[in-house]
Amino acid sequence: MKKAKRNSLLTIFVFIVALALGIFTTVVGLGKEHIGTAENIILGLDLAGGVSITYQITDEHPTEQEIRDTKERLQMRADTYSTDSSVYQEGSDRISIEIPGVTDANKILEELGKPGALEFMDEDNYSKFASGQDYEPVLTGSDVKNASAAIDNNGTVREFVVQLAFNDEGTRKFAEATTANVGKRIYIIYDGEVASAPTVQTAITGGSAVINGMKDSEEAERLAQTIRIGALPLTLEELRSNEVGATLGKDALSTTLKAGAIGMGLVAVIMIAIYLVPGVISVFALISYVVLMLLCLNAFNASLTLPGLAGIVLTIGMAVDANVIIFARIKEELGNGASVKGAIDSGFDKAFSAIIDSNITTLIAAVVLYIMGIGTIKGFALTLGIGIMLSMFTALFVTKHLLKAAYTLGLKDPKLYGMKKEPKVKDYVGFSKIAYIISIVVIAAGLIALPVFKGKTGSTLNFSLEFTGGTSMTVDFEDNYDLEAAESEILPVIAEAAGISKADIQVQNVKGSNEIVFKTSELTASQRDDVDEALRDKFKVTEFNFENISSTISGEMQRNAIVSVVIATLLMLLYIAVRFSDVKFGAAAVIALLHDVLVVFAVYSIGRLTVGNTFIACMLTIVGYSINATIIIFDRIRENLGIMKSKGAGYEKIVNTSISQTFTRTIYTSLTTFVMVLVLYIMGVTSIKEFALTLMSGIICGAYSSVCITGPLWYLFKASEKKTQEEETKKASGGKKTKKA
Repeated sequence: MKKAKRNSLLTIFVFIVALALGIFTTVVGLGKEHIGTAENIILGLDLAGGVSITYQITDEHPTEQEIRDTKERLQMRADTYSTDSSVYQEGSDRISIEIPGVTDANKILEELGKPGALEFMDEDNYSKFASGQDYEPVLTGSDVKNASAAIDNNGTVREFVVQLAFNDEGTRKFAEATTANVGKRIYIIYDGEVASAPTVQTAITGGSAVINGMKDSEEAERLAQTIRIGALPLTLEELRSNEVGATLGKDALSTTLKAGAIGMGLVAVIMIAIYLVPGVISVFALISYVVLMLLCLNAFNASLTLPGLAGIVLTIGMAVDANVIIFARIKEELGNGASVKGAIDSGFDKAFSAIIDSNITTLIAAVVLYIMGIGTIKGFALTLGIGIMLSMFTALFVTKHLLKAAYTLGLKDPKLYGMKKEPKVKDYVGFSKIAYIISIVVIAAGLIALPVFKGKTGSTLNFSLEFTGGTSMTVDFEDNYDLEAAESEILPVIAEAAGISKADIQVQNVKGSNEIVFKTSELTASQRDDVDEALRDKFKVTEFNFENISSTISGEMQRNAIVSVVIATLLMLLYIAVRFSDVKFGAAAVIALLHDVLVVFAVYSIGRLTVGNTFIACMLTIVGYSINATIIIFDRIRENLGIMKSKGAGYEKIVNTSISQTFTRTIYTSLTTFVMVLVLYIMGVTSIKEFALTLMSGIICGAYSSVCITGPLWYLFKASEKKTQEEETKKASGGKKTKKA
């Protein structure tokens, strides 16, 4: 016993030291360079601003395709600095780039907008190139479709390679070049320097090739990236560069952090009030989760944006959820007469599968989104993925060892852990008929609203500038206005003069000057004149420039978001079907997931909420939250199938019992997550309020669907299957009834 107590004291001591070190690192940092401090976390454009660079296209009469290709290549380059970067067209012959986390424009100007001349040369032309003579490349970067690093395991030695894919024109050119140069080198030149010089081993005519000889994965990835983003279809010339302020205002981050701290405090009170000693333990586990999250954001150089905050809020909810599942199980075991020690052990054992399955399904979505995503979607996925892993670690490792240590050190009274009696079983399957009608009405209302608003406003949804593009106004004032003053004094004047909503205007300061950039929906010539006149009447304006700007969420980004969600959904369906040995579980989960997305979409549609970057993040957050809640109930149904089916219980009773047993978990988890977002809604700035409102609707919808939709839907599938089997049996027996023996 003494040894057990010593080990428990050691566990608590190690935890306290590790937590203290983590807090010290996030607050102060390590060493002279303060490594690991939270201040080093890269903030997105919306929270901290960054550098804005505008390039002039010098080519005459560029095609739309060339401009689109150039924007995509620039986006790839910008993403190497931050996944929160945005690239958009300004006017007919300019491209602008905004990158967060960079305060010195000169730091990236040398690389970002270079023509990036990527050329492939045979030995003869390389000799001419090296001696300064005229030469003719056999291919250019515009002939390359894609390049990626890979590992070749075909031979006896594991080898790092770069795989190339060419477009139709590139395939033809590369076939000719390799056919004529077998045994010779093909030089890959990027910006006047040799990036690689592989030897042609055989003629390559299939449109793909492999460059081997890389010493490690980093070299392979570096070369692949150079080839992938190297050539810009158009020649660019820097027009201007400056530092821009945050689009949400300087108080947005501090307000959000305060809201998060208050929300966490309220969650701590709720957990302690409901679960007593385990609740106290969960508070320390959640604190360790937040500290680890900050350290990981630092380590992975992830840029924290408003959508990223959505991922953190979701994973905090999932971290709380994991603890709630465990503690609810412990209370159940105590209610069934188990000892405290037995209840703790059994609680963790029985909660393990539910926690693993619910988190892995969400992790699948995060991985797919990270692999296929672009820009803020990729950043959201990274934040979500990190959070999922940490939430499992803190719940299954930190909480477990601290709780066992607390018990060993004397906290053995069952009253300190709470006790839960077997809940009264309610007819959730019966109520589901009403729930289906309610859901259909809400979803239908959201879809009907689309053509109605299309007729009234000309747009089905209230799309933001990120989706539609618009007009950018750069105004130089004699007086200096900070962002808050610009929003309160200047923005209303623009909104009134243009006849648009204040919510449709984005504001950014240009650091080191009196210039302010206002981005609005596209303005007509008459609206521009009215705005110009109104601003000059009320303010001292020295210069005024208008430019049309394109959307920052490209068609490719939209397609990738949709495709990645579809792929993630199919993979989740497959995982659930395999883990639960029944595809009907997966089908019910996916239908419920679709239900939640459509209900929240109805909130956007009917409420005319702004559809922008946060829309994508909200929908992805709801996907993760919904599937997490559904798996918990399915896990209990799976468990009860083995227990109750052998006692003669039907599927309807099993479903109703399972939902009743997990009902308090659903309410408590939804409550704690809702409280976090509610505080964000109450304290947040305008754009964060709208963001929090949709998350709250998603949380309520997720709780509703997990109780009223998913389990009953699975029951319908099973009942239909049983009916089909009975009909087939009846047919096989010639319609005769059989008597029981």
